[in-house]
Amino acid sequence: MQNQSHRFCVAPMMDWTDRRCRAFHRALSTRARLYTEMVTTGAVLHGDRERLLGFDAAEHPVALQLGGSDPAELAESAKIAEGLGYGEVNLNVGCPSDRVQSGRFGACLMREPELVADGVAAMRAAVRVPVTVKCRIGVDDQEPEAALWTLVDLCAAAGVEIFVVHARKAWLKGLSPKENRDVPPLDYELVARLKRERPELTIILNGGLATLEQARAELDRFDGVMFGRAAYHEPYLLGRVDAELFGEGEEVSPFEAVERYRPYLARSLAEGVPLAAMTRHMLGLMHGRPGARAWRRILTVEAIRPGAGLEVVDRALEAVRDRPERGAPELGFEEIRAAE
Repeated sequence: MQNQSHRFCVAPMMDWTDRRCRAFHRALSTRARLYTEMVTTGAVLHGDRERLLGFDAAEHPVALQLGGSDPAELAESAKIAEGLGYGEVNLNVGCPSDRVQSGRFGACLMREPELVADGVAAMRAAVRVPVTVKCRIGVDDQEPEAALWTLVDLCAAAGVEIFVVHARKAWLKGLSPKENRDVPPLDYELVARLKRERPELTIILNGGLATLEQARAELDRFDGVMFGRAAYHEPYLLGRVDAELFGEGEEVSPFEAVERYRPYLARSLAEGVPLAAMTRHMLGLMHGRPGARAWRRILTVEAIRPGAGLEVVDRALEAVRDRPERGAPELGFEEIRAAE
């Protein structure tokens, strides 16, 4: 196996992995590699950089994911990211949304591997931090063995050494972005063959991973794993990552994670950040524990009230510690999202 720095990663997820989420995840794991939501080159070059790109130093190791296809814009955006302190710049070649397709970035670039290679070459010439690629195994009617190998080989020739591969095709015609996360079948064996045939490259497996037991098994044949929705909806999993996957320290309990996150909460509240902007990422922390339903209800309902502060978090903690709701029905995660 090659690079240990990407042994466990949390995927870039639009509307979810913002700076508040990443700071919370860092309270659970010091070793997991965190990624921003995808930010387009146009937003980097012309938007509010503090709002879009700002992050806390405690989030390291953290990477910026870029969306774009123009080599000059990608290079300039990468330079800005490096200047702000990001330790990696990742190019999105996997997102299947309509907006991404119309902007000529994301999964549709699987059809233009030469353009992708030109983009990463320009980025590598502009920065010293690693430039990485996150891709699918193909789109629509592409033959994955041809599409994936072509993209990887061209990018590797341009100097990219680290690839995150979502082991599904993206169907840009006929499936919604949500359906593209579940409907196309997973093909871990194809990605494993890529690793065997390109052993010098760092290959991180993404797509459908849900348990640390599954992660351990896949780490026997991949350099790293990337968790998406499982890490977000059940963040307590991250509390086991350092001990179980890196052999460092002890498991971080949900209660300890809240205490670690508390200084960030307090500092952000003092800066005028609404409590709900932070607690919305914490809803799944107590999943499966007695009182988890009350925890979610308190954080969902009370955190949005004007002036809500740390006392709301304390009440939610008390509901888990002191008022177990054994036998109470649990909200599903779709219900949680609808309640936000």
